[in-house]
Amino acid sequence: MLKTAMSAIALIATTTFAPSALAQDAEDALTVIHAGWLLAVPGEDPLMEQSILIRGERVEGIESGYVTPDGATIIDLSDDYVMPGFIDSHVHLQSELGPGRRFNTFTMSPSDLAFDGAVNAGTTLRAGFTTVQDVGGSFEASLALRDAINDGDIPGPRMRIAGSAVTPTGGHADVNGFSLDVLHTFASETACNGEAQCREAVRTLIRGGADVIKITATGGVLSDTAAGVEQQFFDDELSAIVEAAHMMGRRVTAHAHGVTGINSFLEAGGDSIEHGTYLDRESIRLMRRNGAYLVPTVLAGVTVAEMAETVDFMTDNQRAKSREVGPLMLEMARRAHEGGVMIAFGTDSGVSRHGVNAREFELLVEAGLTPMEAIVTATINASRHVQMDGDIGTIEAGKLADIIAVDGNPLENISELRDMDFVMKGGEVYLNP
Repeated sequence: MLKTAMSAIALIATTTFAPSALAQDAEDALTVIHAGWLLAVPGEDPLMEQSILIRGERVEGIESGYVTPDGATIIDLSDDYVMPGFIDSHVHLQSELGPGRRFNTFTMSPSDLAFDGAVNAGTTLRAGFTTVQDVGGSFEASLALRDAINDGDIPGPRMRIAGSAVTPTGGHADVNGFSLDVLHTFASETACNGEAQCREAVRTLIRGGADVIKITATGGVLSDTAAGVEQQFFDDELSAIVEAAHMMGRRVTAHAHGVTGINSFLEAGGDSIEHGTYLDRESIRLMRRNGAYLVPTVLAGVTVAEMAETVDFMTDNQRAKSREVGPLMLEMARRAHEGGVMIAFGTDSGVSRHGVNAREFELLVEAGLTPMEAIVTATINASRHVQMDGDIGTIEAGKLADIIAVDGNPLENISELRDMDFVMKGGEVYLNP
């Protein structure tokens, strides 16, 4: 019996330590990417015929010419345009707009949502987005998905999560458009009224593991209520939310369409605006004063405007707001850019289909950004917005090896970014046709 037990322990020890040895070998191995055209730091001039040296999950250095160190694995992208992995600052990986989506709360468990999220995460990664900020969904599913990706259990972009949005009772992120019994039973756990409740909602999210606090400062397009898209939190509630989050080291980003909600949130010290449809000169002044980012999600506006005319699953409230708000978002991005607002790339994917995130680049260029400026929004700007610029956003020594490539010049044709040819995240290749 003792000999059998000792044999079992030896077997467990072997299976425990063998993966560590393999992991160490992987960390020591050198990979070299031969990049024909390298945009290592978006905003600076591209470099030609460069070698990116990668050891483990990080970039070791960049050398001119095509070097071939002994024992290195060579990845030939000498005919390609190589860039840092993109960052989408506004996604909802657990779902996608379509018939029946509004019933997910009642028909899908957090486990169901996490599995759907895993599928959408893989699609997003293969589209060239190696990091995302998920700003709304089941908190339990968000945590499970983020941690499974971080542990290497499933492929996907690294995630920062907000979990459930902080919302006023009856607000955009609460349950709307159902019977009273349903509303009472399924009301959002992070709905709050008054300063004390709103502070508690923020602290509860942080205790649970939220990386960022997302609030709905105004009404929204896809909530089934005729409550408009202007301010829905009181000023003292907004101040309480921002203060509580900042005291515990979290930034606050606000879903905000109407100008009253945008400006009141910024006056309260808010850190960034999602959507920003009706922003005005005062909004631009406040964003510049606060150093706040705008995540314009133009793709979401275009998508709902198109759907309002082509699909039959929208409610009357959703259709009316989609027709009104959606077409305004392109011009909003133009005003913000001309006003010198810092823009961080975000799509609101989940409204649009997962995997078509790069269409946002085309819309930003249509709004007046140059192709280089559009790429900067999804790299340098977004890395700062999600507080990860020490690790991602550029291809430089010491940073994570998040590297993507396409076979056409995106500075001449931004649509090239819709067709990704190579994706590496943290030194691991996920797409290489």
